[in-house]
Amino acid sequence: MTEAAGLVPKRILVTGGTGLVGRAIEKVVADGEGRPDEEWIFVSSRDADLTNAAETKALFEQHKPTHVIHLAAMVGGLFKNIRYNLDFWRRNIHINDNVLHSAYEMGVQKVVSCLSTCIFPDKTTYPINETMVSISVPMHSPVGVPAPLNPLLSCPQIHNGPPHSSNFGYSYAKRMIDVQNRGYFEQHGCHFTAVIPTNIFGPHDNFNIEDGHVLPGLIHKVYLAKQTGSALTIWGTGKPRRQFIYSLDLARLFLWVLREYDEVEPIILSVGEEDEVSIREAAEAIVEAMDFRGELVFDTTKADGQFKKTASNAKLRHYLPGFQFTPFRQAVKETCTWFSANYANARK
Repeated sequence: MTEAAGLVPKRILVTGGTGLVGRAIEKVVADGEGRPDEEWIFVSSRDADLTNAAETKALFEQHKPTHVIHLAAMVGGLFKNIRYNLDFWRRNIHINDNVLHSAYEMGVQKVVSCLSTCIFPDKTTYPINETMVSISVPMHSPVGVPAPLNPLLSCPQIHNGPPHSSNFGYSYAKRMIDVQNRGYFEQHGCHFTAVIPTNIFGPHDNFNIEDGHVLPGLIHKVYLAKQTGSALTIWGTGKPRRQFIYSLDLARLFLWVLREYDEVEPIILSVGEEDEVSIREAAEAIVEAMDFRGELVFDTTKADGQFKKTASNAKLRHYLPGFQFTPFRQAVKETCTWFSANYANARK
């Protein structure tokens, strides 16, 4: 039908398709954001072990995607990162190299990978922005690359400072995606790019208290404290600050990047600097959403992690000045409601 109508069909492969962001993209597409010329394919680790080059290549040969959203990664919260920094490095390096090289070999038109604000140096100025990933210098441009994809590229400046020591393995692996994207563009003309979201949360997150990220871990803690009538213990001082982005908002932005964003240089996807909240404030929002009436206790013997990593969304606002983010407390309420309703089957 689409070919008859003059539309060139797109086959969009989403790695990590059953995770937090993959599920959000699937929902947004199903709820009306998909287009007639798009076929969406969501895959998970059950479909292929992406640390294995042969399995990754076979997956690409099976689905023959024209576009890829690359979300698959070994992920975890602060304390899991501290314990397994080497594993985070090795597994993610293998996954990213296999996915990007298979995309190149299969002639994929565009890949959008997912980075993280943890790629930025721990000791830096704020707000962080895209120019801190690299410095703009002329590089060779592939022959035949259309003008929108043929700007002065940036040469990665990855040694401006190390990332925070708590998650250096994951951070360095994510930094390397940007290096690979630029290499594939310069050497082969590939249109591979990346987004840099801030702290993501929403339905289908990993709510594991030990190994999950801070917000879903807190939601699970509040749920259990309410069930048992006990105090809510929050690890750390509650002072670190974060910009949280709702997974459904991020999903809508991913679709825009896939369809419209033509730069190889990554783009930060985040709420504004003014929407940054402390961990204490995030916990209070969850307490309110779940109507928890017990005591809050801060265990200051636990590490805080990086104090802040405030990001600028000025570049995003330049492209999409009218984009509306879901208010934080509303998004927290929706996530808490989902977790309570799906407690038996939620990842935890």
